[in-house]
Parts: sequence; C-alpha cells; structure tokens
Amino acid sequence: MNEERFRNSTAGKVVRAGPDGAIYWAFVPHPLPPDIIWNDKIVQELSAADRALSKLSGLGQTLPNPHLLVRPFIQREALSSSRIEGTRADMSDIYSYRARQLPLPGMTSGATEEDIKEVLNYVEALEYGLERLASLPLSLRLLVEIHQRLMQGVRGEKSSPGRFRDRQNWISGEDNKLENARFVPPPPKQMQAALEEFEKFLHAEPHYPPLVRLALIHYQFEAIHPFIDGNGRIGRLLISLLTVHWNLLPLPLLYLSAFFEENRKRYYDLLLAISERGAWSEWLSFFLRGVAKQAQDANQRALALQDLQQRWHEQFSSQRSINPVRLVDLMFIKPIVSITEVKTDLGLSYPGAQYNVEKLVKAGILSQLGDAKYEKFYVAADILDILA
Repeated sequence: MNEERFRNSTAGKVVRAGPDGAIYWAFVPHPLPPDIIWNDKIVQELSAADRALSKLSGLGQTLPNPHLLVRPFIQREALSSSRIEGTRADMSDIYSYRARQLPLPGMTSGATEEDIKEVLNYVEALEYGLERLASLPLSLRLLVEIHQRLMQGVRGEKSSPGRFRDRQNWISGEDNKLENARFVPPPPKQMQAALEEFEKFLHAEPHYPPLVRLALIHYQFEAIHPFIDGNGRIGRLLISLLTVHWNLLPLPLLYLSAFFEENRKRYYDLLLAISERGAWSEWLSFFLRGVAKQAQDANQRALALQDLQQRWHEQFSSQRSINPVRLVDLMFIKPIVSITEVKTDLGLSYPGAQYNVEKLVKAGILSQLGDAKYEKFYVAADILDILA
C-alpha cells in the first residue's frame, strides 16, 4: 500500500506493521462520526432518498400479504451482493437450484453450484440476522453469528467462519502481494480497538440522520475489514438489517447492492477515496442517490407483483375451490415448481396438485419447462420477468 496516498487523510491514519524484514503500511480509520461538510446537493439528495424510502415503507405496510414478496426481494439483494464478489448466478438459477436441478430443462446457466450456494447462504444469513434481532441487539456478536452462516460450506469456509481475523488481510492491487495492495486494513490489534469503537457507534445516540449513519457504518465496516473473507457481503447485508432494525422499512425491501453492482468501480473508488482523503461528501452523495433509485425501483416492482397477483386471483375468484388461488400465491414464493412440490407445499394429493397446475397452465400463468414426460417443471415467467 502506498502510504503517501493516505498520509493526509482526515478519515484515519497509516501505521507501520509486520515483523522485521516484512514491514508494511496499514490504514486505521478514526472512530465515527466524522465531521461532514454539508452542501445543498447532499441535503437535496438526502431529502429525495428519504421520500423514496418512506414511499416504499408505506407500500410495505399496506400490501395485503407483503411476506409473499419478501423472499424474492431478499434474493435480489443476495444475487447483486454476491455478483459484486464475482458469482454468476441469476434469479432463474436460484429457483432452478431450489427445484433440485441446475439448470432446469429449457434453461441455460453460467452459474456453478458453488455460486448458487453463496447466494443462498446470503439469504439465510440475512433472514437469520432479522430473526435474531428480536432477541439480540445489533452487535459484534451478531455479526460473527451471521458471518458463520454466510461462509458455511462455500468458498472461504476455511477462512475462519464466525471469527474475526487474527492475521492481516488486504485488498489486492495488480497482483496478490501485500506490498502492492490497493488497501491494507488495520492489523489485528488495531482492528479489535476499531471494532469496539464501531460497536459503540452502533448503539450511540444518533448524531446524523439514519441514511447518513448507514453510509458511514458501511464505509467503516469495509475499512476495518474484520474477517478474512466475506467482508463486502457482510457490510452490504448490514445495510438491509439496519433499515429494518431502525424501522426505516417494515421488511427488507431495499436491495441497494444492485446499485453498487451497476456502479461497481465507482463504489470501490469512493470507499477508497474516504480512506485516502476523507471524501465523505462524494460517498454520501453516491450512497443517497443509490437509496433513492433502488427504493423507487423496489416500489415499482412490488406494485407490479401486487397487480399481477391480484389479476391472477381474479381469474379464479368465482371458483368454489381455493386451491388455484393458493397455488398462485405459492408461485410468488417458488416461481419454478414441480407437481410433487405443489403436492407437498399445498398438502394435496398428486392428482389434485396436477389438476391445479394444469388449471394455471390453461390460464396462461404457468408453462412447462422443456418437454419432459415425467417430473415436469413449470415456471411463472411473468414473475421472473418482473424480478429479473
């Protein structure tokens, strides 16, 4: 790491570290909060982000059955966050894998099973964190519990899942050598002190508006980089947790990682710019624009899913059996299903499941994937189109 680029930063300090003969420089961020220079642009962007998030929150509170939409939104966040780290999975891959095949007949995929597992681990880690917050405050303890679930059984599982690092890590430059690293986070001893200050800030009385605090917390976690692997995903997952924990949203409907993925280079450059020269204003502007854009996008997708669900309900509203409507609702949780899954999930006989699937096929809601004669799979393509 070129220490000269960080020497005059207001966001932290560079320190010498390493044993004799292997001296290197590392960056230790100052405790939060920083002094922020407010300007009209940031104030306007904060206002726009607040309005967009408030509108999404209102929608989440008024949806007839918002829990049907939560899993697809969590999976969108998981997919985008994991793609930033190099996975190649998409939404159809996730549902294909859940249907126990990769890929399904009639579908192509560039994703590996390892990619899919990383995304599903992210979903599980986020859901676990949301559930755990009911009994445990957001804390370092909770972060390591979430990290354990994120890294279990995937690439990086040998990099101390569920434990803060006890050795130096770094963000690679042109090669993977420490001396040429783009960024070196605090050595283990300074990292522990930084984490303690980080936890204090999580529990401190708010010094800035919630969305500004989110932006600060995300940078600080990335700068500390407390795990050997998985830091980026945990840092982005933390945003989703806090939006719900702070009652900014009733459910995790904001998938900010999609904005970071779309602007990946800018995202990384701005985080580095804070460490190098204390460029908080530029980062805040970027972060707040992302919140506004993704809140608007989530609002549109949620409304589209709601309208689709209502339209499909109306197609079967005059029928005596409620099973077609139950199957419609199941499709919003599993847009790709087999008759066997419908049988199990809805508690029907196999002929009953087959009868209701065929009803939805005739209605144009489901279509068969491929041309298999046995163990057929069906897809609600309209749902995947909205989520894609």
